[in-house]
Amino acid sequence: MVTSKQPVTVPTGAGVGDFLSAVPDERRRADAERLCAILREVTGEPAAMWGSSIVGFGSYRYTYKSGRTGDWPLVSFSPRKQHLVVYLVGGFEERHASVLARLGPHKTRKGCLYLKRLDDVDESVLRELVDRTVRVHKGLNKAGEPAPQP
Repeated sequence: MVTSKQPVTVPTGAGVGDFLSAVPDERRRADAERLCAILREVTGEPAAMWGSSIVGFGSYRYTYKSGRTGDWPLVSFSPRKQHLVVYLVGGFEERHASVLARLGPHKTRKGCLYLKRLDDVDESVLRELVDRTVRVHKGLNKAGEPAPQP
C-alpha cells in the first residue's frame, strides 16, 4: 500500500514581518530584513512564510523520479542562529561555480547557500544567483523566454 506523505513545509499565512522582527540577534535580524527585500525585488514575488521558519517567494511544482510531486518556493531563506540560509536550485554549486567564486565568504550544501553576514558578500552576485535559480524553476532562458525542451 502506498501512502501519500503530506509535506511539512507549506505556506502558512503567518506574517513575515512578525517572524523577522522576532529574530533575536539584531545583526541577523537586519540582514534577514535586507535579504527579504532583495529576494522580493529579484523575484518580483511577495514574501510568504513556509512552515515556521522559512520565508519563500513565489512557488513552483516539482516532481521526483518516484512520481511524487509538491510545491516549493522559487527561492527562500531562513535566518538561522549561525547563518542566513538561502535555498536555491539544487546543484547550483556545480552549475554556477564561477559565479560563486565571485560571491565572497560562503558555504554550500545540497542547494543551500550559507552566509554569515550579508555585508561580506557581493550583493550583485547574490542577485545573479537568485535570478538564475528563479529562471531554472520557471523554465526560462536568459532572455526570459521558455527554455527549449529536449
